[in-house]
Parts: sequence; C-alpha cells; structure tokens
Amino acid sequence: MMLGAMDFLTFQDYGYELSILFRLLLAVLLGGLVGMEREMHGRPAGFRTHLLVTVGACLMSVVSEHYYLKYPALDSSSAVRFDPSRIAAQIVSGIGFLGAGVIIKEGLAVRGLTTAACLWLAAGIGMAVGCGLYLAAVFTTIIALTSLLVLKRLERFFKKDRYRTLTIYAEAGTLNREAVEQVLHAHGLRIADYGFEQNREANEVRYDLVVRHPDEVSSEDWIRKFADLDQVSRVRFR
Repeated sequence: MMLGAMDFLTFQDYGYELSILFRLLLAVLLGGLVGMEREMHGRPAGFRTHLLVTVGACLMSVVSEHYYLKYPALDSSSAVRFDPSRIAAQIVSGIGFLGAGVIIKEGLAVRGLTTAACLWLAAGIGMAVGCGLYLAAVFTTIIALTSLLVLKRLERFFKKDRYRTLTIYAEAGTLNREAVEQVLHAHGLRIADYGFEQNREANEVRYDLVVRHPDEVSSEDWIRKFADLDQVSRVRFR
C-alpha cells in the first residue's frame, strides 16, 4: 500500500499541482479583499465568508476541470458519458442559499442585497481563478472594490426618492384622505400606497400611507403638521 501511494505521487504532474495551489492562494487574496470591505461596514457576511466562498468555488472549479483531464476518453462518442461541468454549474445555484440568508426585509426597506451580490460575485471570482482566468478574476475584483468604495460615495450626489410608511391615528369620521393629501402635497410628497383600518370599539381609524419623498425633504415639518391637527391622536413614521 505504501509503494502504491509513492508510485501515485511520483507520477503526478507537480507543475499542475503547484498551479492549483497558486489558484487557491489567489482566490484567498481576491475573496479576502472583497470580504474585508464588507467586514469594515459591519455586514453579516464579511471577511471569512467571502474568503471561504471564493476558495470553495475555486476548488470546485478545479475539481470539475480535473475530471476532464483524468477521463479524456469519456466524450460524447463513448458508451459512458458524464458532464463534469455540472459541478461548477451548481455553484451558481447553490450560492443563492447563502445570498438569501443575508437579505433582511424591514418594512419597506430591504437590506443585504449588496452583500448578497458580493457573495455571488465572490463565487464567480473563485470560479474564474479555478479555471485559470487570472486576469479576468483580478480585474473583476478591482471593479468590485471600486464599486463598493468609490461609487458608494458618488451615490450621495444622486437625487433619489425614498419610501417611508406614515401611520396616522384619528377619531373616526373626523379625518379623510383628501385632508391628508393636502398636507403631503404642500410639502412635495406623494402617496405611493394607501390603506386604512377602523376600530369600532375605540372609535378610531388608522391610516397607513406609503409616502414617497426626496432626500432633501425634512420629515419633521410635515409630521408636526399632522400631529398639530385636532383630529389626529397619534402619528408614527418609519
């Protein structure tokens, strides 16, 4: 058994083995760089997660490639057929479970989409390294870091709308939707969605409004307008 193992090691292509080690180390470096940025921003999937995803994807791509090298005779014309590329193909679908785990929905806000995209990208970087596409993997990592570090600062200069939920409690029959819209329109706000609930026992109506407003609009002024109305008992904004 010992001689058999030594014979097996003797006939290995050490150049190919060293290239695999290089691929794994490069995957560690590139995945760690992307994960470090997420770690610095306190995201749930940080340095170690991105590093492991990239290395794991790299290893599975190497295994997929190795099957082609080990069984070159089993092509489409042979009696026994298999498709090693399916090993790497399952990485793309399998990474979706990790991505779904970091996405959190809080009301109308959805957090974790960027981190989920980073995990998906880290898997792609690992696959590229595993297939020997080093330049593409490095360039993709540079693009990812530029997007996360530089473009995030540029987003502050973009004018964009935000969606928040405004909840108003008022005595039944004393406040209608038109009165609410007048206050909102006076501050340049628009209602994206609308709903209400009436409590007969408390003789109270609750209005749930999904409000669209620009970044530069201060919420304190128009919330105070609603709070000052005699018909309104409570106002909640989230």
